Amino acid sequence: MAAEIPRYITLPSGTKYPVIGLGTFTIFNATGDPGAVFEAVKYAIDIGYRHVDAARVYGNEGEVGDAIQAKLDDGTIKSKKEIFITTKLWDTHHNPKDVKENTMKSLKLLRVDSVQLFLLHWPFGFKDGDDMFPKDKDGNVIFSDHDYVDTWKAMEELVDAKLVENIGISNFNKAQTERLMKNARIKPCNMQIEIHPYFSNKKLVEFCQSIGMSVTAYAPLGNAGRTWKNAGEPHIFDEPVLQEISKAKGKSITQVVLRFHLQRNLVVIPKSVTPSRIKENFDVFSFSLTDNEMQKIWSLNKNLRFYGEPINYRGHDACFCKTIIEYAPFLKYWKTDAYNF
Repeated sequence: MAAEIPRYITLPSGTKYPVIGLGTFTIFNATGDPGAVFEAVKYAIDIGYRHVDAARVYGNEGEVGDAIQAKLDDGTIKSKKEIFITTKLWDTHHNPKDVKENTMKSLKLLRVDSVQLFLLHWPFGFKDGDDMFPKDKDGNVIFSDHDYVDTWKAMEELVDAKLVENIGISNFNKAQTERLMKNARIKPCNMQIEIHPYFSNKKLVEFCQSIGMSVTAYAPLGNAGRTWKNAGEPHIFDEPVLQEISKAKGKSITQVVLRFHLQRNLVVIPKSVTPSRIKENFDVFSFSLTDNEMQKIWSLNKNLRFYGEPINYRGHDACFCKTIIEYAPFLKYWKTDAYNF
């Protein structure tokens, strides 16, 4: 009999946070057809998902909102509150005076009055405005000097106004998190970071959990379909250890890896627009991994990030997504690791 894992964790506010959600990052629509996220969210809700992860910069909050509305209209759900929605404040909206306005834009696109979780997407900001990747005449990104602590204080006001139920952070390191904790009236309840078998992020995960923050793993399968994959990079489906465990359990490698994360007390948001994979990703509660199997998967860690690109710019302490490199040549100016423990 499988060791039972709760389907939800409870955030400090009392909000129930489903441990499996549907990720919706389609690499700025580079993967999936137009409308794919709309169809994916509808299907996910049909088969039992009650957690959808979105972001302003993904450009699909509208599709997510329309899909949830469709499921309300057809009676699959009785209230939009049944769906836990996460969205994120983008880097060009860090100016404290603009935080509420941009949050309201996200809520309008999502077709809700509030969301359950609102994250500060990165600890650094770009030039204010709606150009998601503002660049100068030489093609270099234009950064802002907004302090993420000031941005956070504006996010606290969103909780006071009942526009968001909970607030958290993404892609912060330990030092940044500690500084924010010292200055926050409402403590961040969640950290969303890259975690997969090749990048366990063990120290940062344990730090967050030790101070009462839940941790959400994005790219929990390593995002094998990423458009920026380099030749020679490992692939979970080629790993003998995972093939062996998969065969022994009668489960797919995907299911084994997601179960591994769940047994680490993580929330996972695997992304897919393919119905069969969305269904497969959700079927991870009927089996469990032994301590020995867990250790074998731990051994795959290589501290290998697929979303991090080291950069150094004016003392900023952050890293950026490799995905963006294809769209934003400014990254040559950035040189530090946001996941430094």
